[in-house]
Amino acid sequence: MSGQIPDDIVQEVKEWLGYDYDPQTREAVGWLVENDPVGLRESFARRLAFGTGGMRGLMGVGPNRLNIYTVAAAAQAVASYLGAVYTDGRELRAVVAYDSRNNSQRFAETCAETLAANGVRTYLFDGVRPVPELSYAVRVLRCQVGVTITASHNPKEYNGFKLYWANGGQVVAPHDAGVVAVMGRITKFEHVKRGGEKKLIIPVGEELDEVYLNLLMGYDFTPELRSARASLKVVYTPIHGAGTRLAPLLLKRLGFAQVSVVSKQSLPDGEFPSVTSPNPEDAAALALAVEQAQSAGATLVLGTDPDADRVGAAVADGHGAFVHFDGEQIGLLMANYVLTMRRRAKCISKKDYMVRTVVTTPLIDALARSFGVETYAVPTGFKYIAALIDAMGPTKNFLMGIEESHGYLVGSELRDKDGIQACGIFAQLAAWAASRGCSPLDDLDAIYRQVGFSRRAQRSKVLTGIEGQRAIADRMAALRREPPVALAGERVVEALDFLALPTTRRPAKEGSLVLMNPSDTLQYITDSGSIVTVRPSGTEPKVKYYATVRMPYESYEKTSLEAEARAHALIDALEG
Repeated sequence: MSGQIPDDIVQEVKEWLGYDYDPQTREAVGWLVENDPVGLRESFARRLAFGTGGMRGLMGVGPNRLNIYTVAAAAQAVASYLGAVYTDGRELRAVVAYDSRNNSQRFAETCAETLAANGVRTYLFDGVRPVPELSYAVRVLRCQVGVTITASHNPKEYNGFKLYWANGGQVVAPHDAGVVAVMGRITKFEHVKRGGEKKLIIPVGEELDEVYLNLLMGYDFTPELRSARASLKVVYTPIHGAGTRLAPLLLKRLGFAQVSVVSKQSLPDGEFPSVTSPNPEDAAALALAVEQAQSAGATLVLGTDPDADRVGAAVADGHGAFVHFDGEQIGLLMANYVLTMRRRAKCISKKDYMVRTVVTTPLIDALARSFGVETYAVPTGFKYIAALIDAMGPTKNFLMGIEESHGYLVGSELRDKDGIQACGIFAQLAAWAASRGCSPLDDLDAIYRQVGFSRRAQRSKVLTGIEGQRAIADRMAALRREPPVALAGERVVEALDFLALPTTRRPAKEGSLVLMNPSDTLQYITDSGSIVTVRPSGTEPKVKYYATVRMPYESYEKTSLEAEARAHALIDALEG
């Protein structure tokens, strides 16, 4: 070969050029050696690590990419760790699912084969499935772990290995660190067991879908409104993802007789050909659904991301246009609906509580408090909401978890955000509004008038590659050395470092802050009540900035514009 392999990765590259690896992989590595030294270094200079969502990265060859070998190594680490944790001779069980991304099925099969080679009875879904169904399957099938192959709403070049523990939630301490430690010892592919008992791989399909759908039907808060539901026209899009069958099926079983699916986005397709980004947080991802709704006279648009754990929503404004809700607005509307219906049924209890992430609006706290329900705030990542549910135990009653990035869970049967459930509940609240002659826009306006207004701005700075990781670490270290004393003219009155804080309690007017384990997050609270947060992404090569501004509410248009400008000014000041 004429290419030059950098000295620090030469041994790793030579191993991947060996006969333990398939011809296509060896050919791809050889091409990098000959043609792309930068890409070669990025692919081989480090190994993928677990973040808030598990292991996620670009697909390709090498230990720093998602491929059948890194997936097999991760599965081997999981199997080895299970064997070390469960030493009482019990049968080890796992369940594996996958979304619509390119290579997801192949990676899932590789994972299942590796687990089975280690003697783990492994249930493998027979097609694409929503992540929340995997969370429920872990519990129903009494598995010690679950794995889903997904990269959520990331660009098409990405995929991931998302690990769940026996409670159905994403893996947290100490097990996340335990798996990572075992992975660190798997330095060669020969360390991965292959072959084994194929009979240990058991397919699962529609029978589990029915169990999951029956669970979701239990969250029908207004079954008496069948007439309003039947007349409400809904357009749904799975954005080429895993929600394509179950979301419309749930809506129809709830009584929504006029549900149409965007045909151009109805089939699972890892290329996501109709969108720039398959992320329902972005209004552009729902553009085709809005066009279809306008043509059909529908008033509600719902969409889920490729693994169907997040939901986006838009409603007709009565003047021919649609308003796209952000994640906090959806959370406020869903929380208000759930709390109102529980109060109407006279089942609000002092045991009830709700949970939000620290970058989600504290208006959730104020709204819940108006119903006599306490709230807690946890670090970013829905796995921390799941961990808190377990920590609280049966003496408390979990009502709902909310994260600003369009993730929601009602009830404690699952341990992850559920876009399918959220579709059903948001459609319910839209029909409830229609039965009163109004819309979710009116209900949101009423919430703002009751508890005040907040606006969140978010900005991400992408810093790719190894140098980017260093730059992110340097930025966080600099802020820890010299925290800001003022931001955009607002004095910082409290600086929180979630790596250093013990479990803390906020003042009574806010929800309790609970740190289940350290999180690389910095948060600054100003004398005006603004909250500014910075953290590295756990799943992407970027540093994320958030600013939440609270203001008295006049009208949405006026207050929103003013608050958004202030929020961006705060981020500008912190970003420097």
